[in-house]
Formats: sequence, structure tokens, C-alpha cells
Amino acid sequence: MTLAELPAWSGDETEITRTVELPGFMDAIAVVDRVAVVAEEMNHHPDIDIRWRTLTFRCSTHTAGKVTERDYELASRIDEIVANQS
Repeated sequence: MTLAELPAWSGDETEITRTVELPGFMDAIAVVDRVAVVAEEMNHHPDIDIRWRTLTFRCSTHTAGKVTERDYELASRIDEIVANQS
């Protein structure tokens, strides 16, 4: 998978980022909760910034110092969660 296959994401070889705005705070927290479950299953965790109803996800494989296939897979799963919440 490549960044081009994730149109909602931007970034470079060191980090990919997506910001989403949900209808309300509880909707945003529900998305965070669902992402947390997936991240635990994958044993790969994004950085998440919560600002009321706006979430920013940052994915990078810190041990590799770059974006890896695991980041693209996590980003794709985050896209699915957001699509099902909206």
C-alpha cells in the first residue's frame, strides 16, 4: 500500500497524518475507542491528538524511523472506522 491509496492522509516517508472532524465530542471519543481496539490487535499504535470533536492521527513506525506497511494498514483501518462513524 502507498500514501496515494489513502487520499485522506498526507505526509512523507517519516510520518503520515489525517485530521477528521466528528459531529461532537462523544463521537470523536467513540472513534478513539474503536481505533484503540484495532491498535491493540495490531500491536501498532498511532499518536492521537484530541481537540473537542477534531482528531488528528499520526502514524509512523518509531523503531524503523519511517512509515512502514504497518502504518499504511493502520491508516486504512482508521479510515474504515471513521467512515462507519460518520
